[in-house]
Amino acid sequence: MILKAKHPVLRRMLMLLLCLALLLPQAALAAGSKKTSDGEIRVLLTRLSLKTEAWITLEGRYLARGANGVEVLLPAGAQVTVFLRNGQLVLFHDGLSLNAGTALQLLRRQDGDIEPGIRFNLYAGVYPGDLTLSVQDGTIRPVLKLPLEKYLLGVVPYEMSDSFPIEALKVQAICARTYALSKMEQNGSAEWDLVDNTNDQVFRGTPAQHENSATAIEETAGLVLTYKDKLITAWYSASNGGQTELPGNIWSGKDIPGCFAMTDDPWDTGNPDSTVRTAVLGRDGSGLSRGMLRLIRTELAKESALAGRLPEKPEDLKVDAIRSVKLTTPRYKEPSRLMTRMEMTLDVSGGTYSITLDLFPETVFMLGLSVYGADNEIISVSEDETGFTLTAGRYGHGVGMSQRGAQYMASEGKWTFKQILDFYYPGAKIKRYKKDTAALPTPDPMLGETPGPVPTATPRPTLMPVTAENLPEGAWLASVEHIDDDSTLNLREKPSAGAKVLLRLYKHQQLIVLEEAEVTGWLRVKTDVIEGYVMMSFLEKVEEKQ
Repeated sequence: MILKAKHPVLRRMLMLLLCLALLLPQAALAAGSKKTSDGEIRVLLTRLSLKTEAWITLEGRYLARGANGVEVLLPAGAQVTVFLRNGQLVLFHDGLSLNAGTALQLLRRQDGDIEPGIRFNLYAGVYPGDLTLSVQDGTIRPVLKLPLEKYLLGVVPYEMSDSFPIEALKVQAICARTYALSKMEQNGSAEWDLVDNTNDQVFRGTPAQHENSATAIEETAGLVLTYKDKLITAWYSASNGGQTELPGNIWSGKDIPGCFAMTDDPWDTGNPDSTVRTAVLGRDGSGLSRGMLRLIRTELAKESALAGRLPEKPEDLKVDAIRSVKLTTPRYKEPSRLMTRMEMTLDVSGGTYSITLDLFPETVFMLGLSVYGADNEIISVSEDETGFTLTAGRYGHGVGMSQRGAQYMASEGKWTFKQILDFYYPGAKIKRYKKDTAALPTPDPMLGETPGPVPTATPRPTLMPVTAENLPEGAWLASVEHIDDDSTLNLREKPSAGAKVLLRLYKHQQLIVLEEAEVTGWLRVKTDVIEGYVMMSFLEKVEEKQ
């Protein structure tokens, strides 16, 4: 039976009653689907850092379904808030509340030409898929299920820049597609296939304008990498430091195909945009940091000739000259150039002594050579009349394609995406993968229309308080500025990119800079509630008001 009402107020009340009448128990909903539809992938959205609430705007129509089977149809443009209260998820929209239990699904419904998608109000980008919010360990866990090719639209322009040459973007699209499909095969029984950060692939939702990436994805649609007719895990990293790494050196116990090699990569080191760190050791022994002096003193203390002649405080140690610096002991067998020890010959207290320092972790840390915090930098040394220059590269694990290497190869205009893939995955074959995505269901007409949303302000993160009066001697005020508007800066426990993250700082957060750290380029900072370390390059000094 279909009820009709001509008066708008009566019609509105009738539709609300219909919605409430339809909130009847159905089949129980698990906290995350155990099976992925053909052509769709499930992504755990860690980047959102959801705790006890989610602020969402819907593009297109969505069906909200609770763990107890209750349902309500939400209109395009709906502004939805989900709170975690007493272990239960509660959805609020325009005066309507829905207790969803321990899991809530927001399911796409086809409605005209509107492309269904979800916006999280603190973040840019649209998440074009079905969203499952579940309660795990007292927080909200979001998992998005979406078509694979749409997923790539939110990966390629963030794993590479949209300004990269088109052939490099094609390489990225094929690698990302292959990697995602391999994870789908491996994690078929899990609640998600991969995560949205660098533990798998960066995914930030689909941006409004990244035309080059979209073109690269479209022109390589369905293309994947295989070895002996099997899909490979197409590992890749930002930069390999000049030499590709073998997967078996990074991940043990894996069935690794034979399409990976340890090969010198001149395009990675030749790219001026590859991330490197340098440290200079002057021949006159000057400029050594407190941390390096401590390491040197520890080794010199083993020399019987120096017994009782070394200062108690490492910073008081006087190195008169550095005669030689040599890197030795590769971590893996030839042709690996990942050296693990540094031999130095020094003049101290009227004598010449040779010491050996382990590069990882402390020496690299104290020299400011840590690129990624993984203790796998490829380091080289050069010398001139003034001293010795140590250069460290490799951002990531170094296996498979180097994004910076691919960028440089493609920028020369001589390398196609197929040739670049042949270099980084020797022996792999390109094949076409095809799985159709099922059409979206249309809304149940019996659910009718829910009222339109009431405009509300987009929530913004609250910045931590900072008391700038009576600063400690030598301290100064700075602000987090050199990050994207929707990004954050990690406040770390130690001055290292691999150290524990204490907190994520938002743009415009003010900080009191207490001092420069032992590690070059890092600062010890504090707010009124926390203290830690950040990289200097992300801050701007706050000028004092006159």
